[in-house]
Amino acid sequence: MPKITFIDSAGTARDVEAEQGSTVMESAVRNGIPEIEAECGGACACATCHVYVEPDWLEATGKAEPMEEDMLDFAFEVKPNSRLSCQIKVRPNLDGLTVRTPSRQG
Repeated sequence: MPKITFIDSAGTARDVEAEQGSTVMESAVRNGIPEIEAECGGACACATCHVYVEPDWLEATGKAEPMEEDMLDFAFEVKPNSRLSCQIKVRPNLDGLTVRTPSRQG
C-alpha cells in the first residue's frame, strides 16, 4: 500500500497507508488526520479537504481539473500547489507522497 505523509499546520507529520484506488481525502478521513474536514464526502462540492502538495510531487499528482479549480476559489490561503485531496487518486506512483494541511479549511 502506498504511504502518504500528512503534515499539519503546526508541523506534525503523520504517515498513513493508503488503499490504491481510494483518494488522499478518504485516506485522511479513515486515519483521523486533523485539519481535513471533508464535509461533502469527496464530491468536489466544497473546499474542506484542501491540501498543499509538496513541490516534488506536483507532477505525479497532476493538475487540478476545471471543477476542482472552481472549488479552490473557496479554500483558505490558496497557493500554486493547492489541491483538493478528494481529487487525488491513490496510485502506486504516489508512494511517499507528502501533503501539508492549512490551518483552517474553506
